[in-house]
Amino acid sequence: MKLNVLKCVDLVFCHCRWANWEFHVGFDMRAGTVISLASVHDADAGTRRRVLYRGFVSEVFVPYMDPVEEWYYRTFLDAGEYGLGLWAFPLQPGADCPANAAYLDGYYAGQDGKPVAGENRICVFERYAGDVAWRHTEAGFPGQLITEVRPDVTLVVRMVVSPGNYDYILDWEFKTSGSIKFVVSLTGLLLEVKATPYTHTDEITADAHGTLVSENTLAIYHDHYVTYHLDLDIDGTNNSFVKNIITIRRNTGNPTTGGADTPRRSYWTVRREVAETEADGQVDVNAGPPADLLFVNPSKKTRMGHEVGYRLITSGATAASVLADDDYPQRRASYTKKQVWVTPYSKPEKWASGLYADQSTGDDSLAAWSRRNRGIRDEDIVLWYTLGLHHIPYQEDFPVMPTLSGGFELRPSNFFERNPILRTAPGVMPGDVCPCNGTQVALLV
Repeated sequence: MKLNVLKCVDLVFCHCRWANWEFHVGFDMRAGTVISLASVHDADAGTRRRVLYRGFVSEVFVPYMDPVEEWYYRTFLDAGEYGLGLWAFPLQPGADCPANAAYLDGYYAGQDGKPVAGENRICVFERYAGDVAWRHTEAGFPGQLITEVRPDVTLVVRMVVSPGNYDYILDWEFKTSGSIKFVVSLTGLLLEVKATPYTHTDEITADAHGTLVSENTLAIYHDHYVTYHLDLDIDGTNNSFVKNIITIRRNTGNPTTGGADTPRRSYWTVRREVAETEADGQVDVNAGPPADLLFVNPSKKTRMGHEVGYRLITSGATAASVLADDDYPQRRASYTKKQVWVTPYSKPEKWASGLYADQSTGDDSLAAWSRRNRGIRDEDIVLWYTLGLHHIPYQEDFPVMPTLSGGFELRPSNFFERNPILRTAPGVMPGDVCPCNGTQVALLV
């Protein structure tokens, strides 16, 4: 692979072209990193196909769980109240990002209207982590053992945000398979602490609202909810949201064999549901039967007749809020009750907590918009995904917490006619020629 183009245009965005991906990287004082016009090259079709029109972190909600007068109000909306871009600081070469990283500056308008430059706010680098893109060992031939392995090389776009006491490492990872992975890593002084007379857990006889992490030091229970706004364009603007729900059936006989029964007593199959309205597009991934959640283009089909699409894959950190619906912080961030929301595109609807988050009472938010229950079938739709974590502090988290990560993935599902990286040559290393586009493989510098 090779980063063919990393060209910045008029302080607004940088045009990135790498392997089979092409997209823009932008900077926003509220959202931080903005990825737009992301498309992937389909070598079999000989064309470039759109996946994502625009994506960014819409909000970060962090409510603390101490209800006493000095603490109850600590329920932060980091993007809306502080600005993720404003709290992104220069990345440290060789530490925050590897030696092969390229760096992008971030620009925003100051209070006097003049541009303010932020140096090294975003880094872009190829990752060689020893992962496998695909492999197979065939042992069915006498006297032969045939193994094919392809190394996985990905492109990472990274920003680190430090809003106060904690740090978020926000990664967008583009894979040659067509997937986009979203990873949030938490570290820093992640615990807000308060003084206490306790020096040992045996002294605690009532709910202390936190963990004793050191003598006279309580770390308060809290949550982290990172909400992404992803305006999907899966091979076009008109998309639908589909749930492939796994359902259990009893085996009562097979009509194709004359109704004869078999020893199998049960099996599972798939029930396909297409979401018609916003109410159908709200999903708590921890509740109900398991399901694949897909975003498809009904007007585009593979040669086998499948609708082309991308699948949402969750991978940890799927907590949803457990606060009461009438609690003030929950009214401000009522969308955190479910991880998945799907809405029709609307230009003003960018910020999950509302345009003016610091004055919000919950009536200008993602949950409020969705109560209109608009149609989302065969429309230009937006995926809102919230990555959530209930943080019960432990002593190892204090005073600086080792990095803890969670994320999710958008993965091609019947988008290509076949595995798009079958053509990858074995053992591709820097200096070799990439079979995907004929360019020379080079480290990103």
